[in-house]
Amino acid sequence: MKNKFNKILSMLALGSLFFTSCDDFLDRAPLSNITPSDYLNTEADLATYTISKYNFPTHGGWGVGTFANDNHTDNQMTSSYATRWVPGEWKVPTAGGDYEFGRIRDLNYFIEQVVPKWKANKLSGVAGNIEHYIGESYFLRAYEYFNKVQALGDFPIIKTTLKDELGELVGASVRQPRNMVSRFILSDLDSAITLLKSASPNAQNRLNKNAAYLFKSRVALYEATWLMYHRNTALVPGSANWPGKKSHPNFTLNIDTEIDFFLTQAMEAAEKVADAVPLVNNTKDNGYNSSANPYFNMFNDMDMNKYGEVLLWRSYSAALNVSHNVNHYMNTNGGNTGYTRGLVESFTMSNGLPIYAAGSGYHGDDSISTVKADRDNRLQIFMKGPRELRFTDRNNTTGGPMLEGYPDIVGLAETRYVTGYALKKGMSYLSGQAEGSAGTTGSIVFRAVEAYLNYIEASYLKNKSLNAKALDYWQRIRTRAGVNSDVQITINNTNMQEEAKRDFAAYSAGNILTDKTLFNIRRERRLELMSEGFRFADLKRWRALDQLKTNPVILEGIKVWGPMQKWFTNKGVSVLIEPNTPGKTANVSAKSESSYLRPYRINLNANNLVLNGYRWTEAHYLSPIAFNHFTITSSDATPTNSSLYQNPGWPIVADQGAMQ
Repeated sequence: MKNKFNKILSMLALGSLFFTSCDDFLDRAPLSNITPSDYLNTEADLATYTISKYNFPTHGGWGVGTFANDNHTDNQMTSSYATRWVPGEWKVPTAGGDYEFGRIRDLNYFIEQVVPKWKANKLSGVAGNIEHYIGESYFLRAYEYFNKVQALGDFPIIKTTLKDELGELVGASVRQPRNMVSRFILSDLDSAITLLKSASPNAQNRLNKNAAYLFKSRVALYEATWLMYHRNTALVPGSANWPGKKSHPNFTLNIDTEIDFFLTQAMEAAEKVADAVPLVNNTKDNGYNSSANPYFNMFNDMDMNKYGEVLLWRSYSAALNVSHNVNHYMNTNGGNTGYTRGLVESFTMSNGLPIYAAGSGYHGDDSISTVKADRDNRLQIFMKGPRELRFTDRNNTTGGPMLEGYPDIVGLAETRYVTGYALKKGMSYLSGQAEGSAGTTGSIVFRAVEAYLNYIEASYLKNKSLNAKALDYWQRIRTRAGVNSDVQITINNTNMQEEAKRDFAAYSAGNILTDKTLFNIRRERRLELMSEGFRFADLKRWRALDQLKTNPVILEGIKVWGPMQKWFTNKGVSVLIEPNTPGKTANVSAKSESSYLRPYRINLNANNLVLNGYRWTEAHYLSPIAFNHFTITSSDATPTNSSLYQNPGWPIVADQGAMQ
């Protein structure tokens, strides 16, 4: 029995006073002398504790940092593939996984200890700062819970630390309907908004009120659209096949009312930010040298406090040995990533016309320069092209400017230009930033433009039309992007059959969208937030992957079999090797298949499980719960008698893939 207690405590991480992720904080006193009264009594204690619980995606390790977070989507590719695109290969873990409570436990403990002291006026320090750090704890708990909702859907709502009693612990492990968890998240964010300062005690390096409003709009929009597009499936509480009936047999949901609630919450929170925070200016250069462009520099500056649009960012310091490798890869090579043909072709011309529309003025894709010419300025400045400037503070050996070369599509995987369309969002023109792991450019966590996009989408879905505010926000984004601000021109000239060829978001529930305005709202989000890690979450909430069950998609890059093939020669001899070339290892896809580079069609071996394209199964919209959690929460260690239920389509068997 004691062993069972320990296992459940390990799973829930809700027991006594263990602070495994807060070592520096606890090291202030001998561990043997720790008591609850020793800490969390001063403003400094609170500030140290909450900052240690920041768990946002930021640059770190090797590669192009957060700009790789759209890899394994229809936006961006890397030389490897993700098992989520191979039904049967993503397995139920034996242990671990997303069903854990470590950070939630730590934040529950903080709130449980600090809030009573705050209400009793027993904390020392500046009152406004104390409230701010308490507000951070509510935000951070909401953030952790949203991660759980995105990964697992239904999840236990636990707001306190628990006693070491089997019944209480097992009861606490009961999953709650995802919409109720999302409502709880919004409640925590409302508490955070009440307490957080408009400007944090540490500029934009700590959370603030606008970041909380922005995040609230993100959560509400996510849940609203999940319920909208996944309705009548087992992935929505209260539906006929919802597995949560095991724990909540009498649960019912008025789904239309719930969707409306979350859309309203998303709109109200988003406009708080969008009305208050203007967009950073774009000088709209052609991409050769964007070093004086504030919009471009917002993603690569070492001091992002100067950009009001950046609501939260992480700073780095060479002196403190806190750095990254982003520009070692982004500036000097391809960083083992690349934009897809689908993303690149989604950008309209600067006149607002899709590239396939009559009279668009599209210059074709025989070279990267023609691909970029007269296009949406975001494509021009955020995608590298040959003979564009690399450094503003270093020349080549002959004294001339150092320029970007041709994309190395056949090099080592670590540095390869995977699709030939190379990332430039976040690139620094300073040579020191490209030296090894010396990178100190900032890493953006929250950017205000997301609020503009959230409002546009939420208001359109709620009102079934573009209201004046949504249209104004959209026009501001397009004007900044150097695109004709008349969105109707793009909408009127959109051909959904063309868009559906290479844009997963042209679909919902396996059907091509018929609403061209809605599609173009999705397009705008795709283009503005490219390489910022939003794409897969958006595809999931839009239910934009069902079509891949029966129609796998092979992603492509540059038009390698055309005029660009002359780039890939050595002393006049082509270095491109097609599959099935006798005595040689292929490094490019076959010309007979497509004129465009198909990175996952280079290796034709049977062990290449995405050889025939990305495929999908409904179960993959959510992650599986690891097997050991079912035995831990079972009265007789039999998984089927657990108080938990597995996510739809996943078995309660370790190391097996989804059943559907």
